[in-house]
Amino acid sequence: MCYTQNRFNALLSACVLSLIATAGWSQSLTWLGVLSGGDISYAYAVSADGVVVGGSYDTAGQWRAFRWTASGGMQYLGTLGGDGSEASGVSADGAVVVGWAENADGQWRAFRWTASDGMEDLGTLDGDRSFAYAVSADGAVVVGVAENADGQWRAFRWTASDGMEDLGTLGGDGSEAWGVSADGAVVVGVAENAAGDWHAFRWENGVMQDLGTLGGGYSHAFGVSADGSVVVGWAENAAGDWHAFRWTASGVMEDLNTTYASLLTDGSRLGEARAISPDGRYIVGYGRNATTGRGEAFLLDTWRVGDTNGDGCVDDADLLAVLFAFGSAGTGDARHEDINKDGIVDDADLLEVLSHFGSGC
Repeated sequence: MCYTQNRFNALLSACVLSLIATAGWSQSLTWLGVLSGGDISYAYAVSADGVVVGGSYDTAGQWRAFRWTASGGMQYLGTLGGDGSEASGVSADGAVVVGWAENADGQWRAFRWTASDGMEDLGTLDGDRSFAYAVSADGAVVVGVAENADGQWRAFRWTASDGMEDLGTLGGDGSEAWGVSADGAVVVGVAENAAGDWHAFRWENGVMQDLGTLGGGYSHAFGVSADGSVVVGWAENAAGDWHAFRWTASGVMEDLNTTYASLLTDGSRLGEARAISPDGRYIVGYGRNATTGRGEAFLLDTWRVGDTNGDGCVDDADLLAVLFAFGSAGTGDARHEDINKDGIVDDADLLEVLSHFGSGC
């Protein structure tokens, strides 16, 4: 369970770096090294300002959670009294790190780390174990999975004021929380229903909503946009195949293979959507590339060329956006008016809007 998430976070970090490169910034590669006495390390998540967290495997065979900064290098975050730890998520400013660590009794517990307070045990739901998978942008809300008194795994949402809250299920026994919105109000994951099937869920204001499937029995939500309005994951279709999905506040789960069929070569398939950018534009995950015959990570840009505000229509609003930003520097995702990502909003971007004017409207 945990190591699947770890491998994906490493993928997401790579995708973030890819976006930076395509935005026209100076390209570079930094090897982060290992903790003292270690021989391997993995990066699992990265903050908005480049703070990296993950785990470093030492010669004693233990995983050690780390936080890396360009100025300070790799910092060991410790444990909860046991031998191992791993960091799986980080706040937008890099100040709060979450993950799991072993305590003195050999139990794995979700933790929240800050420089001032160190590593805090977030507890459980009256069971023995818990794992933190994600943290809100401001670092105040942590989500993951914890064991209850009956030995069932339940999705949790933790805050300093309320502690660990059991988010419930969809009528079955278990659930897991895998993603959280920027303000911590929306949580997504997977939960068991009364029929014993596991479905993707979206939780808000105490209500867990079943997002359904693509015609099969199962689905799993992994990521959510900053405002909580867009959820991504994988779902089973009627043929029993896993397909990447996107769910929006309209209440519809769409198969990304259908919506973006024109982008897929014959035989290619988007199998799992694992994360979405804060503004909902970029989706990353895993699929099959028919051209190479391999299973590969993918980065999907869901916006039309020239659509600077992501409303699906290239119109006068997009034209005005480019005109008002004309001459300013491109800054990646934060400057959508730099359509060709050459580092400046100029006449080339204006021509892109004009040449696609009216599409999608």
